[in-house]
Amino acid sequence: MVLHQAQKQIANDTHRFRVVNCGRQFGKTTLSVEEIKGVALSKNANIVYIAPTIQQARDIAWVMLRNELKAITIKAKEAPSLEIEVHNLVGGTSIIKLRGWEAVETLRGQQFDLIILDEVASMRNFWLNWQEVLIPTLTFRRGQAMFISTPKGFNHFYDLYNFETKDPDFKSFNFSSYDNPFLDREELENTRSKSTEDRFAQEYMADFRKQEGLVYKEFQRSFHTFKELPNRVFVKTFGGHDFGTHNPCASITIKKDNDSNFYVIDEFYKRGLTDAEQADYVANLKWDECYPDPESASGILEFKKRGINVREVIKNKDSVRNGINVVKELFKTGRLKIHESCTNLIYELETYAYPEKRQDRNEEENPIKENDHALDALRYALSMHNTQRDLPPVYRRQVERKNPAR
Repeated sequence: MVLHQAQKQIANDTHRFRVVNCGRQFGKTTLSVEEIKGVALSKNANIVYIAPTIQQARDIAWVMLRNELKAITIKAKEAPSLEIEVHNLVGGTSIIKLRGWEAVETLRGQQFDLIILDEVASMRNFWLNWQEVLIPTLTFRRGQAMFISTPKGFNHFYDLYNFETKDPDFKSFNFSSYDNPFLDREELENTRSKSTEDRFAQEYMADFRKQEGLVYKEFQRSFHTFKELPNRVFVKTFGGHDFGTHNPCASITIKKDNDSNFYVIDEFYKRGLTDAEQADYVANLKWDECYPDPESASGILEFKKRGINVREVIKNKDSVRNGINVVKELFKTGRLKIHESCTNLIYELETYAYPEKRQDRNEEENPIKENDHALDALRYALSMHNTQRDLPPVYRRQVERKNPAR
């Protein structure tokens, strides 16, 4: 396959970790396949290509890889997983695997020379899986990774894109759809005319913008995050907890000062823990009050066994919307700050969104149920901690209008 100039610039770079922020139809699949082919031919390599789901991996890259590697393929199998074994130029063989991010845990303990992650911005719980699962798979072989995506707000992919300022192993690239000379310019302009400015800028110009439909539009990293806890009188430490086993559990620790400002000082975000293990962790935090998800009766029982001061969390048809309004108001009034180390909570704040607007959409619709584990824990704690009582009168009236008494 022939690479265009922008693709060649990326392919010729020698940094260990390359982050490619590009517009739609830039040619990221062609670039990925060429990268895979180059490494597979050069040595006895283990390579994995990861898309958000296994079906996307199949749809995006499988056919192109099969065609490009046909002449050197020893065997290719589609079940139980997508894998190709090929001859290389050093007299050995290389293995290429295609996986879905939803099953990234299955890669634990393996060793790779190259990992390509496609559509990174859509990968949930990215930092947890990158740090705990994937980085160790690169250590023994000193493997490389390429992160490719179109942006999706200021989420983990935005952080990755800026890693080159912190780590010399990283190099970032930014190309729009217009950088692909094979794309029809007239068709691109036609698409621009039918899109909102923000959507076209994000999807085709690869411009980092706030995601459309964000729930917490009020949240601004530059204003609502902090590095060091201010020198204040703190009157209470409390927190919220969202139970999870297959999905991550999340604990959010909050300090309240004597002016009723709230500081999120820590988060705990981990999957695979039993109710008892989650209870052990929260018990060690020594919160004054704990607001857990009321739907886990077994989890709450474990909390109570350990003497945790469990407080009631009300769940009804309006509780999500009402809790969101409390958190939004705290952001608006500058009374809620997040420690910069709480990366999962910050990611969720910047990606939690309502469904895409449509003509028949109910304006009272709740947000999409994803990217919300830490946010649920935050919402349980703040909405149930008599936050309205603590607001100045002018803000209390605003919240009461939006959040009527239950």
